[in-house]
Formats: sequence, structure tokens, C-alpha cells
Amino acid sequence: MSAAFTRYPGKLGRNEFLPVAYRWMYLSRKLEEKISELYKKRYVKGTVTLGIGNEATAVGMSMPFRPGKDVLSLMQRDFAAHMTMGETPYSMLCQYIANADSPTHGREGNVHHGNAHERRFPMISHLSNMLSTVVGGTWSARQHGEDALGLAVIGDGGSSKGEFHESINIASVRKVPVLFLIQNNHYSYSTPTRLQYACRKLSDRAAGYGIKGRTIDGTDVWEVYAAVCAALDEMTATSLPYILECMTLRLEGHAVYDKAEYVTKEERDEWLTREPLMRARRALLDAGNAEALVVDIERQVEAEVEETVRKALLPPRPDPAIAVGHVFAEPAKVQTCKPFSAQKVKYLSAVTLAQDYLLANEPSAVLMGLDIGPYGSAFKTCKGLFDKYGKDRVMDMPLAESAITGFALGASQTGSRPIIEFQFADFSTESVTQLGLNSGTWYFRSGKEAPLLVRLPCGGGITLGAFHSGEFEGLWSRFCGLKLLYPFTPQEMFEALVAGFYDPNPCMVFEHKLLYGSAKGSDINFDGDLSKVWKERQYAAGTDCTVIGTGAMLDVALAACKELGGSFDIFNPFVLNPLRPLQIIESVRKTGRLCVVQESTATAGLGDRIISMVCRECFSCLKKAPVLVSAPDAPVPFASELEVLYRPDKDRVKLVISQLIGD
Repeated sequence: MSAAFTRYPGKLGRNEFLPVAYRWMYLSRKLEEKISELYKKRYVKGTVTLGIGNEATAVGMSMPFRPGKDVLSLMQRDFAAHMTMGETPYSMLCQYIANADSPTHGREGNVHHGNAHERRFPMISHLSNMLSTVVGGTWSARQHGEDALGLAVIGDGGSSKGEFHESINIASVRKVPVLFLIQNNHYSYSTPTRLQYACRKLSDRAAGYGIKGRTIDGTDVWEVYAAVCAALDEMTATSLPYILECMTLRLEGHAVYDKAEYVTKEERDEWLTREPLMRARRALLDAGNAEALVVDIERQVEAEVEETVRKALLPPRPDPAIAVGHVFAEPAKVQTCKPFSAQKVKYLSAVTLAQDYLLANEPSAVLMGLDIGPYGSAFKTCKGLFDKYGKDRVMDMPLAESAITGFALGASQTGSRPIIEFQFADFSTESVTQLGLNSGTWYFRSGKEAPLLVRLPCGGGITLGAFHSGEFEGLWSRFCGLKLLYPFTPQEMFEALVAGFYDPNPCMVFEHKLLYGSAKGSDINFDGDLSKVWKERQYAAGTDCTVIGTGAMLDVALAACKELGGSFDIFNPFVLNPLRPLQIIESVRKTGRLCVVQESTATAGLGDRIISMVCRECFSCLKKAPVLVSAPDAPVPFASELEVLYRPDKDRVKLVISQLIGD
């Protein structure tokens, strides 16, 4: 079935619209009924959530949007919308069966799919986290001269989540024309809407963002279509977002295994009087179409469904050699950029210089975060950049770390290369879903690169207490698909930011705040060869012991080794994920001893992983058990007298190394 019909700004008249819409609705209903049948026969597995009862909203809302141009995120009950936007019934069924022809190659759950290449972003179960990606994707497309519009779909339950607010707020502040469409089907799984919100209508919330909103009957496909077209007209005129609440239905349980016993008979009987497919059929006949035309549509669809099911059951199961892996997108074979050099640069200045370099040389680069504009950021790492590059490339954002990250992810899909600054690494925990579960898995799930650079001012030593002193490199290393870099010198800082920016994956760069204030300065000589960056860094060579440090702990380790006067191999792993410490392992084969010094607590840092990898690779070479020097398993204390005792110091490291190298 072709998805070719008039799209926005063109509009179909009612008589022209109804036969097209009814065909999509009927096709969706029949296919989903088959999916339910295939689930019972064990061809389909997983959480099968059906859109039966939601067809009018799914079809009416999606038909105006332009595949490949507008930016969308759809929900689990939008089966019909995927098809109106160009997905074939065959690929949809293959996705549910999870066979070799599924669009995600069997990697994703049956409803967790999309087409990022066509700007239909894949769904995640953390529902509201899909919204900000649409805002960022739409914003970026428009920054590049397109007249793109956005459709961000959410349910009544999902509208209770924090990123629902964050996303609409950013779209309102930044004037991004995204239609936030709420599918209100009266229940979030089993929880009724009276326990989700206390306002009269969810569209009433629009006033709080200074935008327009409206509530309509989501079971009337023409009313949905007309309301969406009107909202698009309004958004085109104002460049503001819009909230449209569709009062729709869920005529099945939350999923195929849910009998929906929490729905009363009275509720269900009332719902059936507004059943959308029946209403669309009646409207088609009332518009003067003959019964024979409607029957012909239905017969054609039924034949298409039977043939589609037959074909979808033929492909083999996915090949693990193809479907598993591919967590990271491969960088370009030729990895070069413009050389750069500067003299006597401090650690903090290297951050500013790297961002200036990227903004100057890459028109797609955009810096976003809190207080990074005229103020220059909390630690002044962005000083002067706003004046030089302007408000659309150095963006002060609302206080919404999760939505900022989703915004950046979406922007990375439509032509931008975002750089995010978190004021403190501690605040990155607000974005665990967006970074760890959405951005990190994006390439695996969608096959499309997600190039975004995340900057994390981190670490203690400047008496800021538990909520401003964390590193969190251990936390972030536990997520698939994220690359982590932890530079120690100004040269390493410049290289890390530039290499992380040009990498096609989400890259996080840790910047120790104590090093910001270091009086030391050194030259930066970057030859533009990015392939040289992704490796361990060695600061001394010796035979007595291999010593590893990260962040400010490298200063401590270097000072301790200098006072001991021995012969040491001293390294910074630099690339913390993917962690491949080949030089470190070879060093331990030579020295037989390993000391890892980290500021993070024993269980929160990466030292245990480094020791584990070394033990697996060269256990027989060890002369003594490796030692981890770390902070205790407790929050970072505030008072300077306590923090001094909390963080590993030179004397403690000296003692540990002395014991390691002693007979």
C-alpha cells in the first residue's frame, strides 16, 4: 500500500481524506489482530502492546507530516502511524516476529523501533525521554534552513513525567514548532487518569508554557486530522509548540497478556459506542460513498494482510554474527583535522581553546548548557565564546539536564554536532536515561550515528561537598555505547575534546576541577591526526612497579614516585571506555607489580576493572597482588579537614608503593 498522498501544507478535503484514512485504519486493525493471533501461537514474543481503539488518532495525527523532513517520535500504540509515514506492513510484522528481515535485525523489542534515517526516532520505554529528542531534531533542522516541524507523542501517564515539562519548556523558550500530542486513553497501564492528574484537561497545561492547547475527540479520524493541520498552521505562523490532547481509546489491555479487569463494564460499553473504526466506516458511508466501495477497501486490505503474514513467516531467525555487537559506530578511515598549536596553556584554557577551535572550524558545532553564554560557564571554560559565536551556537538552556541531553541527541540526527557542558559531573546523573539508555544505545538500535560531546567538570579538592565533587567515571563506563576520556595535561585536554567531537559516538570528557586551577602551563602541539589520540598516556618508564592514575590523582602518583626515587612505569589510561589497557598490561608483564590510584571510591571508580583485566591477562607475571588506592566508600565530605583525609594523598600512595616494591 502506497503512503503517497497530500502532505502539509497541502490538506485533503474531507471526502478525499476519509477513504484514505479508513484504509490505513482498517489495515492497522487487521494487522494487529494477526499479531495477537501470532503471539498466541508463539511466533511473536515480548511485550505486545496494541493500538486497537487508537487508530483514528494514529492515522489522523500522522498523515499531515512529511517523511524524511519532519521529526517524529511515535508510541507503542501508533502502529498505523508508522505505516502512514512509510514503513511497510511486511517490515512491521517482521519487527514483531523479530526475524532476520526486521528493521532492527531483531535487536529491539517489537514496539521499540523507528527509522532515524527518516527522522522517525526509535521509541524507548522511558516514554517522556523521547520528547526532547524531537525538540532538538526539529530545532537543528530549522537552524539549517529547513521548514521542519515536529510531532512528539506521549500518553496521559507519560505526561506525569518530568521530561514532559522539560521538553515543552525548552521548545517554548527556544521557539521550536513541535506538536506535543497527548493520547489520553483513560488509563496508564491500570492506573486511571484521576490518579495521574488533577487538572480538568491535560491541554490546560499549555497556558503555563505560554503556548496554545486544545482537547479533541481522538476517536474521530477527521477531527484529529483537521485539528493537527490547524495546529501546524498555528506553529508555522508563530514558531511555537502546541499541545493537542486526543481523547482516544485502548480497547485491549495494556498488552496482550493483560485482561484489563480494572476497566468496568459500563466504561467498556460506553467506549464501544465511540469505537473509531466503526465511526470511520459510518462517516465514509454518510459522505455518499457506496457500500461496495467500502467492502472493496476491506477485501483488498484483508488480502494484503494474509499475503504479508505468509511472507513474514518465511525469513530465518537473525544471524547473531550480524545482529549482536555493533555497539559503536566506526570512525572515518581518514581521521584528520586542522592542526593547532599554542604555548604555555593551562588546563582550563585548553578547554576554552578546544571549544573555540571546534566552533571556528565546524559550522555544525553548537555548545549548550547552563550559564555558558555571557557568564562564560561556572568555571569560565566558555569565556568569550558567546560574544564570538552568538546565542544560536553558544546556548544558555533552562535548568533541565535530561532534556538538554535529549535535545542534543535529537540535534545530532539532523545536522548538528552538539557539545554539552554539565556544570558539575554530579548533575550528569539527571541524564542517566538520556545518556546511558538512549544515546549510548542509539547506534545499536537505529544504525545511525549519534555524535555528541559531553563535558564533565569533576572531582574534589576544592571543598564543595558531596553534590559537587564526584567523578562518576565508573558509573558511565557501565553503559554500552558511550566513550569516556579523562585527560591530565593541557595537550591531552585539547586532544580529548577534539577527538571526542569528531567521533561518531557519544563521547564524555572528564575535566578535573582541581586541575583547572593548576598554575602549570604547557605547550599544545596537535598535528590533526585523530587516530593517535585514542591510546594510553605514559609519563615515566621503569621496572619496579606499574603505577596508574586518573585525573588529579596523577599529580599525587607522580609526586609520590618522584620522592620514592625508584624506577616506575606511570600511566594514565586516558580512554576509560572502551577500556583496552594494552600498554598497561605489557608494563605489568615487565614489572610484576601494579598500583592503581583513583579519587573515586573503591566501588565507584574504574580501578577494580583495570586490576581485573590485568589479572586475567597476566596473572602468572604478578609478583604481588595489585593494590587499589582510593577514597573510602562514603560521600565526599565538605569541611577541608575532612576532605584532605578523604582523598588519597602523596604519603598514602608512597606507603602503598613502598610495600609493593619491598621484598
